[in-house]
Amino acid sequence: MEVSEKELLRKSARGDREAFSVLYTTHLAGLTRYLYLFNPVPEDNEEIIQDVFLKIWEKKDFLNQVDSFKAYLFTISRNLLLDRLRRVRVERKVMQLVAPESEDSGLRLDDELCYEDYQHVAGKALERLTEKRRYIFELRTRDGLSLDEIAEKLNISKSVVKKQFYAASASIKEYLRTRGEMTISLLFCWTIL
Repeated sequence: MEVSEKELLRKSARGDREAFSVLYTTHLAGLTRYLYLFNPVPEDNEEIIQDVFLKIWEKKDFLNQVDSFKAYLFTISRNLLLDRLRRVRVERKVMQLVAPESEDSGLRLDDELCYEDYQHVAGKALERLTEKRRYIFELRTRDGLSLDEIAEKLNISKSVVKKQFYAASASIKEYLRTRGEMTISLLFCWTIL
């Protein structure tokens, strides 16, 4: 018997670990893909995901008031990622004060600015995709649909969906790699001057 998300949220709010586990496994892949778009370091993202679900569990009483768990989850994830970037920025500043002669002391990178810039570049990468590829990519990453579900929804074969999704992913990664590095390089140059 399939249990609705509302029921899972209600049970989780009462402390039902099994219901919370279902929420976790249902949304883990989508959250991982979401974070990867903004931070390609899997270890950092794994830590953020653990923190997200721990934070949600600690405030589980609030789950009764959540309309969309996915939106709630992604908002907390975004906030924790920004917190992490701020913390890294502060750690760098402390290291510059402690070791002013170090190689990194001249670099003053504002990680939040970098994150916003990288997010802008990611949006541009999505815009460059054909309408079909972008739609398939968003169904997979944003909506968390499986390749089979997308194929059924669009009435096309799974192999076409798979080919389009991987082509979109490769295009986005390449765009982020080339434009993202260029943007970060410009930020480094700007902050050193």
